[in-house]
Amino acid sequence: MAGGSMNRFYLLIATLAVVGGGVLYYLSRQSKAPAVPIPVSVQPGDTAGFRGYVLGPDSGAVEIVEYADYQCPACQTFGLVEWPYVRERLIATGRVRFVYRDFPLDGPHRWARLAAHAAACADEQGKYWEMHDHIYETQGQWSPSRNAGSIFREQAGKSGLDLGAYDACMSSGKYAGRIQASFEEGARLGVNSTPSFIIGGRLYAGVQPYDRIRALVDSLSRTP
Repeated sequence: MAGGSMNRFYLLIATLAVVGGGVLYYLSRQSKAPAVPIPVSVQPGDTAGFRGYVLGPDSGAVEIVEYADYQCPACQTFGLVEWPYVRERLIATGRVRFVYRDFPLDGPHRWARLAAHAAACADEQGKYWEMHDHIYETQGQWSPSRNAGSIFREQAGKSGLDLGAYDACMSSGKYAGRIQASFEEGARLGVNSTPSFIIGGRLYAGVQPYDRIRALVDSLSRTP
Protein backbone atom coordinates (compact mmCIF):
# COMPACT_ATOMS: atom_id res chain seq x y z
CA MET A 1 0.00 0.00 0.00
CA ALA A 2 1.44 3.43 -0.97
CA GLY A 3 2.44 5.83 1.76
CA GLY A 4 -0.41 8.27 1.05
CA SER A 5 -3.02 5.51 0.99
CA MET A 6 -1.61 4.01 4.20
CA ASN A 7 -1.85 7.36 5.95
CA ARG A 8 -5.46 7.82 4.82
CA PHE A 9 -6.27 4.29 6.02
CA TYR A 10 -4.91 4.94 9.50
CA LEU A 11 -6.63 8.34 9.59
CA LEU A 12 -9.94 6.62 8.79
CA ILE A 13 -9.39 4.05 11.54
CA ALA A 14 -8.58 6.79 14.06
CA THR A 15 -11.64 8.79 13.04
CA LEU A 16 -13.92 5.78 13.43
CA ALA A 17 -12.45 5.05 16.84
CA VAL A 18 -13.09 8.62 18.01
CA VAL A 19 -16.63 8.65 16.63
CA GLY A 20 -17.36 5.20 18.08
CA GLY A 21 -16.05 6.23 21.45
CA GLY A 22 -18.17 9.36 21.35
CA VAL A 23 -21.27 7.35 20.53
CA LEU A 24 -20.61 4.89 23.36
CA TYR A 25 -20.04 7.76 25.78
CA TYR A 26 -23.27 9.45 24.66
CA LEU A 27 -25.27 6.25 25.06
CA SER A 28 -23.79 5.59 28.48
CA ARG A 29 -24.73 9.10 29.55
CA GLN A 30 -28.21 8.70 28.13
CA SER A 31 -28.91 5.43 29.92
CA LYS A 32 -27.38 6.40 33.25
CA ALA A 33 -29.89 7.81 35.74
CA PRO A 34 -30.46 7.57 39.48
CA ALA A 35 -32.84 4.78 40.44
CA VAL A 36 -35.60 4.72 43.03
CA PRO A 37 -36.08 1.22 44.51
CA ILE A 38 -39.30 -0.65 43.66
CA PRO A 39 -40.71 -2.33 45.63
CA VAL A 40 -39.60 -0.92 48.95
CA SER A 41 -40.61 -1.65 52.53
CA VAL A 42 -41.95 1.40 54.30
CA GLN A 43 -40.22 2.12 57.60
CA PRO A 44 -41.63 4.28 60.45
CA GLY A 45 -39.03 6.93 59.76
CA ASP A 46 -40.22 7.32 56.17
CA THR A 47 -43.45 8.97 57.24
CA ALA A 48 -42.58 10.45 60.64
CA GLY A 49 -43.83 14.03 60.66
CA PHE A 50 -44.79 13.93 56.99
CA ARG A 51 -48.34 13.94 55.64
CA GLY A 52 -47.72 15.33 52.18
CA TYR A 53 -46.47 18.53 50.58
CA VAL A 54 -48.63 21.27 52.06
CA LEU A 55 -49.44 24.72 50.75
CA GLY A 56 -51.82 27.05 52.53
CA PRO A 57 -52.70 27.81 56.15
CA ASP A 58 -53.74 25.26 58.75
CA SER A 59 -56.72 27.52 59.30
CA GLY A 60 -58.01 26.96 55.77
CA ALA A 61 -61.69 26.02 55.92
CA VAL A 62 -61.27 23.24 53.37
CA GLU A 63 -58.46 20.75 52.80
CA ILE A 64 -57.84 19.41 49.29
CA VAL A 65 -55.59 16.40 48.85
CA GLU A 66 -54.35 15.60 45.36
CA TYR A 67 -52.93 12.15 44.53
CA ALA A 68 -50.90 12.53 41.37
CA ASP A 69 -48.22 11.08 39.13
CA TYR A 70 -45.69 13.48 37.58
CA GLN A 71 -45.61 11.52 34.32
CA CYS A 72 -49.41 11.44 33.97
CA PRO A 73 -50.59 13.74 31.12
CA ALA A 74 -53.88 14.46 32.91
CA CYS A 75 -51.94 15.49 36.03
CA GLN A 76 -49.89 17.82 33.87
CA THR A 77 -53.10 19.33 32.50
CA PHE A 78 -54.30 20.04 36.02
CA GLY A 79 -50.87 21.34 37.01
CA LEU A 80 -50.58 23.75 34.10
CA VAL A 81 -54.20 24.80 33.52
CA GLU A 82 -56.18 24.56 36.77
CA TRP A 83 -53.54 24.64 39.49
CA PRO A 84 -52.50 28.30 39.01
CA TYR A 85 -56.10 29.42 39.63
CA VAL A 86 -56.47 27.16 42.66
CA ARG A 87 -53.22 28.48 44.08
CA GLU A 88 -53.93 32.15 43.46
CA ARG A 89 -57.63 32.32 44.27
CA LEU A 90 -58.17 29.65 46.92
CA ILE A 91 -54.85 28.92 48.61
CA ALA A 92 -53.29 32.40 48.62
CA THR A 93 -56.54 33.83 49.98
CA GLY A 94 -56.45 31.45 52.94
CA ARG A 95 -59.56 29.48 52.04
CA VAL A 96 -57.85 26.17 51.20
CA ARG A 97 -55.09 24.02 52.61
CA PHE A 98 -53.71 22.01 49.68
CA VAL A 99 -51.81 18.73 50.08
CA TYR A 100 -49.95 16.99 47.25
CA ARG A 101 -49.39 13.23 47.55
CA ASP A 102 -47.40 10.98 45.22
CA PHE A 103 -49.23 8.16 43.47
CA PRO A 104 -46.78 6.82 40.86
CA LEU A 105 -48.24 4.48 38.23
CA ASP A 106 -45.13 2.44 37.61
CA GLY A 107 -46.35 0.31 34.71
CA PRO A 108 -46.92 3.00 32.09
CA HIS A 109 -44.76 5.68 33.74
CA ARG A 110 -41.17 4.57 34.18
CA TRP A 111 -39.94 7.95 35.46
CA ALA A 112 -42.80 8.76 37.85
CA ARG A 113 -40.95 7.74 41.02
CA LEU A 114 -37.74 9.41 39.95
CA ALA A 115 -39.67 12.63 39.36
CA ALA A 116 -41.29 12.31 42.77
CA HIS A 117 -37.89 11.75 44.35
CA ALA A 118 -36.44 14.78 42.57
CA ALA A 119 -39.25 16.88 44.01
CA ALA A 120 -38.62 15.41 47.48
CA CYS A 121 -34.94 16.34 47.22
CA ALA A 122 -35.98 19.87 46.23
CA ASP A 123 -38.19 19.97 49.32
CA GLU A 124 -35.06 19.41 51.44
CA GLN A 125 -33.88 22.81 50.24
CA GLY A 126 -37.23 24.56 50.57
CA LYS A 127 -37.88 24.48 46.81
CA TYR A 128 -40.57 21.83 46.50
CA TRP A 129 -43.23 23.87 44.71
CA GLU A 130 -40.73 25.42 42.31
CA MET A 131 -39.55 21.94 41.33
CA HIS A 132 -43.13 20.64 41.20
CA ASP A 133 -43.99 23.28 38.61
CA HIS A 134 -40.80 22.78 36.58
CA ILE A 135 -41.32 19.01 36.40
CA TYR A 136 -44.83 19.40 35.02
CA GLU A 137 -43.79 22.17 32.62
CA THR A 138 -41.08 19.95 31.08
CA GLN A 139 -42.99 16.66 31.11
CA GLY A 140 -42.92 16.51 27.30
CA GLN A 141 -39.11 16.58 27.39
CA TRP A 142 -38.30 14.07 30.10
CA SER A 143 -41.16 11.60 29.71
CA PRO A 144 -39.80 10.05 26.46
CA SER A 145 -36.16 10.54 27.47
CA ARG A 146 -33.69 7.73 28.11
CA ASN A 147 -32.23 9.79 30.95
CA ALA A 148 -34.93 11.81 32.66
CA GLY A 149 -32.60 12.27 35.62
CA SER A 150 -30.42 14.71 33.70
CA ILE A 151 -33.46 16.85 32.88
CA PHE A 152 -34.62 16.81 36.50
CA ARG A 153 -31.13 17.92 37.52
CA GLU A 154 -31.27 20.77 35.03
CA GLN A 155 -34.63 21.84 36.47
CA ALA A 156 -33.19 21.58 39.98
CA GLY A 157 -30.58 24.12 38.96
CA LYS A 158 -33.24 26.42 37.53
CA SER A 159 -35.18 26.07 40.78
CA GLY A 160 -32.17 27.45 42.65
CA LEU A 161 -31.03 24.24 44.34
CA ASP A 162 -27.52 23.46 45.53
CA LEU A 163 -26.73 20.77 42.98
CA GLY A 164 -24.13 19.04 45.13
CA ALA A 165 -26.69 18.46 47.87
CA TYR A 166 -29.32 17.55 45.27
CA ASP A 167 -27.04 14.94 43.66
CA ALA A 168 -26.28 13.37 47.03
CA CYS A 169 -29.98 13.22 47.86
CA MET A 170 -30.86 11.62 44.51
CA SER A 171 -28.07 9.04 44.76
CA SER A 172 -29.21 8.03 48.23
CA GLY A 173 -32.76 7.10 47.20
CA LYS A 174 -33.69 8.19 50.74
CA TYR A 175 -37.28 9.11 49.92
CA ALA A 176 -38.27 5.85 48.23
CA GLY A 177 -40.14 4.74 51.34
CA ARG A 178 -42.01 8.04 51.62
CA ILE A 179 -43.17 7.76 48.01
CA GLN A 180 -44.30 4.17 48.55
CA ALA A 181 -46.15 5.12 51.74
CA SER A 182 -48.01 7.84 49.88
CA PHE A 183 -48.99 5.38 47.16
CA GLU A 184 -50.22 2.83 49.68
CA GLU A 185 -52.23 5.43 51.56
CA GLY A 186 -53.94 6.53 48.36
CA ALA A 187 -54.75 2.94 47.44
CA ARG A 188 -56.37 2.39 50.86
CA LEU A 189 -58.55 5.43 50.25
CA GLY A 190 -59.75 4.10 46.90
CA VAL A 191 -57.45 6.00 44.55
CA ASN A 192 -56.83 3.99 41.37
CA SER A 193 -56.14 6.69 38.80
CA THR A 194 -54.47 10.08 38.60
CA PRO A 195 -55.13 12.78 39.33
CA SER A 196 -57.56 12.04 42.14
CA PHE A 197 -58.69 14.51 44.77
CA ILE A 198 -60.12 14.19 48.24
CA ILE A 199 -62.24 17.24 48.99
CA GLY A 200 -64.39 17.36 52.08
CA GLY A 201 -63.75 13.67 52.68
CA ARG A 202 -65.04 12.63 49.23
CA LEU A 203 -62.97 11.17 46.41
CA TYR A 204 -63.11 12.82 42.99
CA ALA A 205 -61.27 11.13 40.11
CA GLY A 206 -59.90 12.94 37.09
CA VAL A 207 -58.99 16.53 36.33
CA GLN A 208 -61.20 18.84 38.39
CA PRO A 209 -61.74 22.25 36.77
CA TYR A 210 -61.10 25.26 38.94
CA ASP A 211 -64.75 26.32 38.76
CA ARG A 212 -65.88 22.97 40.16
CA ILE A 213 -63.28 23.05 42.92
CA ARG A 214 -64.33 26.57 43.85
CA ALA A 215 -67.99 25.52 43.96
CA LEU A 216 -67.12 22.62 46.25
CA VAL A 217 -65.07 24.88 48.50
CA ASP A 218 -67.92 27.40 48.63
CA SER A 219 -70.35 24.65 49.59
CA LEU A 220 -68.10 23.16 52.24
CA SER A 221 -67.25 26.58 53.67
CA ARG A 222 -70.94 27.20 54.28
CA THR A 223 -71.46 23.84 56.00
CA PRO A 224 -72.04 24.36 59.77
